[in-house]
Amino acid sequence: MNFASLPDRRATLDPHGPAISDGSQSLDNAQLLKRVRAATHHLRELEIGPGDVVALRLRNRVEFVVLLFAAWRLDATITPVNPNLTDIEIVRQLSDSGARLLVVEDDATPVGGVTTLAVGDLHTEAVSSVLEPQPQPSVLDVLYQAAVEWVRQPPRVDPSTVALLIYTSGTTGVPKGVMLDHANIDAMVAMGVESLQLTPADRCLLILPLFHVNGIVVSILTPLLAGASVVIAGRFDPRSFFGLVESERPTFFSGVPTIYSMLAALPANIRPDTSSLRFGICGAAPVSADLLVRFEARYGFPLIEGYGLSEGTCGSTINPLVGPRRAGTVGLPFPGQEIRILDAAGSEVAAGVDGEVVVRGPNVMRGYLGRPEETARVIVDGWLHTGDIGHLDAQGYLTLVGRSKDMIIRGGENLYPKEIEDVLVGHPAVVEAAVIGVPDAKWGEIVVAYVQPRPNSTVDPAWLKAACARHLTPYKRPTSYFVVDAIPKNAVGKIDKVSLRTAHAAAAAGS
Repeated sequence: MNFASLPDRRATLDPHGPAISDGSQSLDNAQLLKRVRAATHHLRELEIGPGDVVALRLRNRVEFVVLLFAAWRLDATITPVNPNLTDIEIVRQLSDSGARLLVVEDDATPVGGVTTLAVGDLHTEAVSSVLEPQPQPSVLDVLYQAAVEWVRQPPRVDPSTVALLIYTSGTTGVPKGVMLDHANIDAMVAMGVESLQLTPADRCLLILPLFHVNGIVVSILTPLLAGASVVIAGRFDPRSFFGLVESERPTFFSGVPTIYSMLAALPANIRPDTSSLRFGICGAAPVSADLLVRFEARYGFPLIEGYGLSEGTCGSTINPLVGPRRAGTVGLPFPGQEIRILDAAGSEVAAGVDGEVVVRGPNVMRGYLGRPEETARVIVDGWLHTGDIGHLDAQGYLTLVGRSKDMIIRGGENLYPKEIEDVLVGHPAVVEAAVIGVPDAKWGEIVVAYVQPRPNSTVDPAWLKAACARHLTPYKRPTSYFVVDAIPKNAVGKIDKVSLRTAHAAAAAGS
């Protein structure tokens, strides 16, 4: 499937069928195509072309999707930017990606020295009217129509062109650009349609942010390929969520464990009408089997747990929609993917034995932008080494038991301590810092920081808090700062985070 031409296909098959809405506007298939063509023309006037990167710093809204398809029609690449990032973090992403254009909300402050377009200046309605054939055109009209005639032609995009550049942190603490080409996305979305058994009768409710690959692939592209429609919601609010379900009547949505924990914690007297929902998808972080069982018993629709990562275009395993769903596992491989478990020597282990999870399939990323050595370490002989630890049972269901390194997952957001530690050590009075994740009922994990002062120095936690506020987006900032005489080390002199977590848990239990 050529996703750049998906709006053309939908408009041809069902021009007046519903496509996408966001609470302020609703587009049918013909209107979506019209808007995409107009946005394509606008981007071309801004000299966006093959190989260029367009950064979208937008909240969840229809224009994000329109620009996604428009850029792809020009063989350009989209890099989504979290609107909540600090200026420092945004500049880093723009610089690393080589973005030519940054599209922002109308009230946003320009940042990064990149050409900036306010989304309100994307005159898709005005331009789209020009792109329609005009009766008895003037000479100027004829010339103009000739210049934009290509916009009305279904695009032909090279499958190896990078479609999405998704930034994700790594063990180095420096966010890396995951290059997902059109072939990756085509494969992943086709797998999703098959596994979730989607049809044109489905309706997806998007509640995850569009700057995540999950939001784009699972909640936008997968239903649109199936001929289904999409309702884009704003920021998730457990108090209003089920009201949205009752009014929009979606058949499915995708969320993270924190969202389901919040919904499960609603007062017992809240009994919404969920009869439209076939299922909810749960991923991005570990979830307890107990939560899955309790949630389905209360709300009457199943949660389908899955697993994946940005480097694998979002999904690698999922519990069957029809067939045995095994709570506590993250399911079976998507069709077309393979999962193996390897020991430290790189040999495949038997069922039930823990080891590193590796993945192979057409969904595996092209690599990290500008980081060939890191790419070579992660992709070996076509197998993506995830760094996650787990085991397969005799039937092929995957159970995750831990994470390699020290990644923290807070509310579905992947955080690596090194990035936060670098900010803390940047303070002149700090000699060493260690950041750990500690269990939290709401977020799954929260960030806690330990710092060791330089000799004859003192550290005020308020200084550290201020530094993190300047350099880190809110979800990355520690909730607590502990100043200690020494940070524990292991036998080879490395920071011993296992003992640090143990000591923290003991202290918390005794307080």
